[in-house]
Amino acid sequence: MKGKKRHKTVEYGKYGYFFIAPFFIAYLIFQLWPLITTFYYSTLMYTKRNLVETVEFGGLQNFINMLGLTAGERGYALIYLKNTLIMWAGNFIPQIIVSLLLAAWLSDSKIKLKATGAYKIIIYLPSVITAASVSVLFNAMFSQYGPITKTLCNIGIISSDFDFMRSVPGTRGLISLILFWMWYGNTTLLLISGVLGIDPSIYEAADIDGANTKQKFFRITLPLLKPILMYVLITSAIGGLQMYDIPALFNRSKTGYIGLPDDTSTTLTMYIMRLYSSDVGKAAAVSVFLFIITLIISLIFFATMGDKDARKLKREQKKRRKAGM
Repeated sequence: MKGKKRHKTVEYGKYGYFFIAPFFIAYLIFQLWPLITTFYYSTLMYTKRNLVETVEFGGLQNFINMLGLTAGERGYALIYLKNTLIMWAGNFIPQIIVSLLLAAWLSDSKIKLKATGAYKIIIYLPSVITAASVSVLFNAMFSQYGPITKTLCNIGIISSDFDFMRSVPGTRGLISLILFWMWYGNTTLLLISGVLGIDPSIYEAADIDGANTKQKFFRITLPLLKPILMYVLITSAIGGLQMYDIPALFNRSKTGYIGLPDDTSTTLTMYIMRLYSSDVGKAAAVSVFLFIITLIISLIFFATMGDKDARKLKREQKKRRKAGM
């Protein structure tokens, strides 16, 4: 036995690190490092005026100026945060409702809907179209002399002199409509995958007990979809608070990053781009402010959508361990 040679075993597990290394390298270079430098620049009074750069340490002064707490400064960040939240809510609330209904409809085995694959492709298609194309298309259709505006005028829904581009609710509503139309398909497919992951035997047991469609949806589907819903909520909050392309291309002033009419469709990211050319420190401070707001909203979703029973069980287990000690 001792004379026999031992066969060398090849450890293939180490090769997995080579496959995941590109992601971590790209994350460190293009995400983590810029995030760290943004926090650093937010503490500097870094301005650019007439090709002259001035850099001084300012501490929290950029944040104080950004919030309008300094004399002569206006809290534009809070105003643009309000604009962003209004357009995000106007997009996401109908999006999640429609996506839930479509997911339940397309995945219901009792309906026996034919060509579900075609429906899914049609629903998902808007998210493939570029934001620039969609913005130009909707701007042309809903301009003062656009075909849809003229049709609505002829029907009598709006007045003859109404202009979506000069109306605050009109512009915000159209931006929300574009975002809804572009992303409801992606949300629907995510929810369909969650519904299909639910054990069919649960629905069969509910049918035996005499549960109707409404009861199965609210008592089975929604509770078991919580992990997918949490993912959709958080990713939507991150994307919604960082919305830039549609508002910046749809009804923007030609002189800069000012969302018309009267700066009411300007988002936080547009404000950051406006500041970056002249006040880098303040732009970094607004970016940090946006990061904090996104983090707070994500934590709220985690707290409200998390499994309360699991948290309660963990607390009870901790109490028992302490009592045992």
